[in-house]
Amino acid sequence: MDPFLVAKQEPAAGGLEVYFLPKMGNRHGLIAGATGTGKTVTLQVLAENFSRIGVPVFMADVKGDLSGISQAGGKNPKVAARVDALGLKDFAYTGSPTVFWDVFGEKGHPMRATVSEMGPLLLGRILELNETQAGVLNIVFKVADENGLLLIDLKDLRAMCKYVADNAKDIITEYGNVSAASVGAIQRALLTLEEQGGDQLFGEPALDLSDLMQTDRGRGVVNILAADKLMSSPQMYATFLLWLLSELFESLPEVGDLDKPKMVFFFDEAHLVFDDAPDALMRKIEQMVRLIRSKGVGVYFISQNPLDVPDIVLGQMGNRFQHALRAFTPRDQKAVNAAATTFRPNPKIDVTQAILELGVGEALVSVLDEKGIPGIVQRVFVLPPHGQIGPITDEQRKELIQGSVLYGHYEHGVDRESAYEVLTDKARQEQAQIQKSQADKQAELQAKLEEKERLQAQKAEAQRIAAEAKLKTAQARAAAAQRSELDKFIGSVGKSVVRSATSTVGREIVRGILGGIMGSSRRR
Repeated sequence: MDPFLVAKQEPAAGGLEVYFLPKMGNRHGLIAGATGTGKTVTLQVLAENFSRIGVPVFMADVKGDLSGISQAGGKNPKVAARVDALGLKDFAYTGSPTVFWDVFGEKGHPMRATVSEMGPLLLGRILELNETQAGVLNIVFKVADENGLLLIDLKDLRAMCKYVADNAKDIITEYGNVSAASVGAIQRALLTLEEQGGDQLFGEPALDLSDLMQTDRGRGVVNILAADKLMSSPQMYATFLLWLLSELFESLPEVGDLDKPKMVFFFDEAHLVFDDAPDALMRKIEQMVRLIRSKGVGVYFISQNPLDVPDIVLGQMGNRFQHALRAFTPRDQKAVNAAATTFRPNPKIDVTQAILELGVGEALVSVLDEKGIPGIVQRVFVLPPHGQIGPITDEQRKELIQGSVLYGHYEHGVDRESAYEVLTDKARQEQAQIQKSQADKQAELQAKLEEKERLQAQKAEAQRIAAEAKLKTAQARAAAAQRSELDKFIGSVGKSVVRSATSTVGREIVRGILGGIMGSSRRR
């Protein structure tokens, strides 16, 4: 693969040209310099050249001014002046095939990851968890994996955290202690992330990495992630790009050294990757940067200060573009000295002094040669881009998005059955079982109560019947007694009457007989 021109001296200064070898594109690179010194244009020039030779490119548009790469330039007088100053012949203005992405789905196709793909290490960094909380998050992922529960979006993770907390006593012997305080901290962090719009980062359809590695009529597609809004949460921005890089590392096969990279990844605001990164994450980053070149991927960090990149990572950056630095503070002076000492010396250049004097678009450039050895540093002007410098209009962006072959695939989210649905259904079944058990117990108690009431009613009825029988017996006895007394009374009265009647009749009979006897003699 033929080398491409990236920088040149003005003819008056000698006209020295610096060519970039595509086969060394996977040896990584660094674009450094203070604000306003030309880093973005250098990034655009490299991206255009990689695209032209058929290499797909990914870059995050932090300031919103990279979208112009999709359109042919020619309207910028400064670019025209630089073309003339460098004596560039047959310089043609052209745009590059471009696909726009946006986590929030506003300025490009939605770009999503699943919670499982992100993993506990990167997610713990987004959530800014401490060591203990990160350990609990690891347990949550482990339990989910062993139970076949998919963690796709944030509601899945919240449901899984609740499940682990509810079953902490059952898992403590196998996984360790899970405190309610740690789970609560994770849940609060998830709520904060959701309020920042992080819930749109997770879901399906998740990004298919092959969609980042497309070509269009032999030219590599330039994938631009709209990151101006994402940058409002720097941890989310840096971690998401790290996830993309790690996914490329994990999924791509080893290919060794190719004639050109399979893909080039530009990582703007690189200091955010390394700021406050835990040791475990730093080790992963270092390993990934060191080994990903064997997968055919070139990584280019863009930063204001070369000190932002750890030495072990900086040592992997074979292609260097150093724009001007400002030495206003002792740290700035240290950065200047550090940058100067990392270049292969050029006896014609005082590198330390040159770094302070470079003009806009001018840079100290050192690229790898055929043997992978850094070239002698040269003070040159980076070539102007063939595409437009600055952002495109909203109408142009909308037209490109809707005209993309990917339009419609990522625009509509899918919510398939995952941990949230499974655990919610399980909780619903358990609740239904509890309610059924409670209902059964209530029915049993009700049945016992009704049986008791029935027995009490039977007893009361028996008592009533017994009482009525007793009363009837008493009444019968009383009536019998009364009859007996009456009979006695009647008998007594009857005897008296009989005696009286007998006496009277007797008297009458005597009186009649005697009267008749006596009377007749008396009346006579």
